[in-house]
Amino acid sequence: MKKIKDYVDTILQWFCISILVVMTILVTYQVITRYIFNNPSAISEALARYLFVWLTMYGGAYVFGRREHMNLSFIRDKFPPKIKTILEMTSEFLVAIFAAAIMIYGGKFYVSQQMIQLDPSMQIPMGYIYSSLPIGGILILFYFVCNELDLLKKLKN
Repeated sequence: MKKIKDYVDTILQWFCISILVVMTILVTYQVITRYIFNNPSAISEALARYLFVWLTMYGGAYVFGRREHMNLSFIRDKFPPKIKTILEMTSEFLVAIFAAAIMIYGGKFYVSQQMIQLDPSMQIPMGYIYSSLPIGGILILFYFVCNELDLLKKLKN
């Protein structure tokens, strides 16, 4: 499982880095066309916005998988190690419920509803753009399983 997680981590790292590079180029192009040529590009603006949504969903899943997400640990740190681990497992479980219910189930419904609506500037179905929501949820569930297995090992020791 560790090898699969490392492989998914590597793919997500490079995907997020690529998105960030493309967004930087698009926003720079947008600024140049808007302020130097007085002719802003609607496509680059929309594409940068959609790439930001994808970066947020996939980057959030990646950070969750690395267990480097923001948390309030000052209360948890006052407990003994075994209780700390149980609290970590519980919080991971709550995030997994959110990912399954809202991101995957709700996201799948939302994506199917948006397949008939086209983006005005790029003329592609909005469902493709919002597909990052259920895919991000699936990635979070994958990382949940990996993290729970690690925490179970930690709990046994």
